[in-house]
Amino acid sequence: MITRTSGYTHYEPVEKGPSVTGPRRRVTQRDIARISGVSQATVSLVLNNRLDGGVRIAPETQQRVLDAIRETGYVADPVARRLADQYNRIIGVFTYEPVFPSGARDFFHPFLLGLEEQAERLGCDLLLLTSAPVDGGRRRMFADGSRIRLADGCVVLGREVDRGDLERLVAEGIPFVSVGRRDDAGGPVPYVGADYPAATAALVERAARLGHRRIAYVGSGEGPESYADRLRGFRAAAADAGVEYGRIAAAAAAPLDAAVAEGVTALFLEEPADAPAVTAWASGRGLGVPADLSLVALGDPTRPVSMDLDVAGFTIPRREMGRQALDVFFALIEGAATDTQRLLPCELHDGATLGPVQ
Repeated sequence: MITRTSGYTHYEPVEKGPSVTGPRRRVTQRDIARISGVSQATVSLVLNNRLDGGVRIAPETQQRVLDAIRETGYVADPVARRLADQYNRIIGVFTYEPVFPSGARDFFHPFLLGLEEQAERLGCDLLLLTSAPVDGGRRRMFADGSRIRLADGCVVLGREVDRGDLERLVAEGIPFVSVGRRDDAGGPVPYVGADYPAATAALVERAARLGHRRIAYVGSGEGPESYADRLRGFRAAAADAGVEYGRIAAAAAAPLDAAVAEGVTALFLEEPADAPAVTAWASGRGLGVPADLSLVALGDPTRPVSMDLDVAGFTIPRREMGRQALDVFFALIEGAATDTQRLLPCELHDGATLGPVQ
């Protein structure tokens, strides 16, 4: 008997007696993954001998995959595999930024490098969704002519995302992963983000140990989840350390003057690219950094900037976030049991701008 399931032909045995069976079903990579107890991505790595470039698979795991291949007589058939698995290993990459990141100095470039590296290891292709129109300074994912459904799903990049787009992706069951933590949108949003609250809190605690008793957060602390996460970590750590704290909406002269007049001795910059302007302002007021005023950068600059000072702060694991975003994506489409909402630790940087209170 021949039945149609999800758009491809599936053969089932016809029962005509105890000795009659139908044609034997082709063994797929998914079968090998189930038999050997690993993910389908791991099977692909072993089959394609892609165990270089930092990919580590335990020898015993690799042997289980090879044993399953030998015992089942599996033979790779790319066309049959695509039909059976219902995806073609093409992943869309969509950004809400008005210009698609391309230059090495672009904040989003390391994310793309990580995506590209992992795509090569997993034997898949990336489709850059660059034709989406820009409306109001942002791209529109589901505009007329959208090609998002040409791919198996997509990876989403951007400081700010369209909540309606996320809700539609969740509602329509389109596989996707956000690079950067996102709040739920009609359901859990898969993401790989940076642990901004923990990194910010660690720097606040360091400042408290150095004797800073009044500190200020410079930035909006709202809008993108990444900004809200930084401010949340800042406030919680300051309260735990018994440090007085406040927030300055922007790195402008008047509010900075007022903060210093109120006894603030350390500024935590939401946008690290503001450091040169704040340093110039401090110099104009006769304040030395860090002798009179400490500066802390909460991440990497989102715009190109030239810095003379080695600013204390933390770096965002952008390349690794890109790599793991593809791991989460394949776990989703394969139904593998894994954490689909991941926060990666940031690396603290001592720098030369956070010093003890004089």
